[in-house]
Amino acid sequence: MKGWGWLALLLGALLGTAWARRSQDLHCGACRALVDELEWEIAQVDPKKTIQMGSFRINPDGSQSVVEVPYARSEAHLTELLEEVCDRMKEYGEQIDPSTHRKNYVRVVGRNGESNELDLQGIRIDSDISGTLKFACESIVEEYEDELIEFFSREADNVKDKLCSKRTDLCDHALHISHDEL
Repeated sequence: MKGWGWLALLLGALLGTAWARRSQDLHCGACRALVDELEWEIAQVDPKKTIQMGSFRINPDGSQSVVEVPYARSEAHLTELLEEVCDRMKEYGEQIDPSTHRKNYVRVVGRNGESNELDLQGIRIDSDISGTLKFACESIVEEYEDELIEFFSREADNVKDKLCSKRTDLCDHALHISHDEL
């Protein structure tokens, strides 16, 4: 009976480790997909489009403290994007990296609504995957909304690295490399 206890403990530890890795793959993949979607949406906005920010109250001297800022990276636009971006997770499928056996999430529907021209072999596409990915995305948006707005309000390089790996710790370094090599 004593041997069974150790076996149960070992099995529990192995299952716990596998679950934690799956959860990290999911949250890392959701973060990286979220960054891709936000970067694409921001790039679609006319760079000349601006929005007035500041106080609309009139100062004692008759002036207003209003400035025009580019709309694409304004807090108003980013907040609007964050409200709807996770719906796009239904356009992603799950792929197992053959060398690391880690899950990657890839866009399977083109931006124009048509199927991507990529080879879909080995990519699992179903409502369970997209639902789970959407839920993970929504959790990230809820937990890290301030960081997302901070990062996207100014142009930055390597947002996926800085946000998903360094700032939020949702991706570990090994997983980060496997996503970039796809």
